[in-house]
Amino acid sequence: MSATFDPRDLRRAFGRFATGVTVVTFRLADGRRVGVTANSFASVSLDPPLVSWNYRLASPHLEAVLACTHFAVHVLSADQIDLSHRMARPADDKFEGLVLHDGLGGTPRIPGSLATFECEMWKTMEAGDHVIFLGKVVRYEHTEGEPLVFVNGRYAPATPGLAGAGAA
Repeated sequence: MSATFDPRDLRRAFGRFATGVTVVTFRLADGRRVGVTANSFASVSLDPPLVSWNYRLASPHLEAVLACTHFAVHVLSADQIDLSHRMARPADDKFEGLVLHDGLGGTPRIPGSLATFECEMWKTMEAGDHVIFLGKVVRYEHTEGEPLVFVNGRYAPATPGLAGAGAA
């Protein structure tokens, strides 16, 4: 049996779950750089080290991204809201003016993120109106800082008072 939901209301319900914000970057076969904002990032496995994120089937670069062998996931800090907005909007060169480093497979690496995971494409799976990407972490780095959080359709501060409440 299949339930029918109001898509806008379901999206609001999904939005009650607070997430971090990431930018996923690629270098396409033709040399172009692609970056997208994604809040669907998740750690999947420690052995092997795997991460996942989702990309809409209707995305303009989907076919080219599916052909990539590597990607990098950048966990954004609270002071990277502008970067999140930049990568979420269509533009000819989202990377213009940014200081970048080349990562695995020439994938653009954006300095200043709380964590960066450089990944080999491991598996993809179509799921509804998205593709789920699984990447095997080959290299990573991280630093301390305030994360960029997204909840209820907007950015929100992390709650510093909870930091000392105990480890999960």
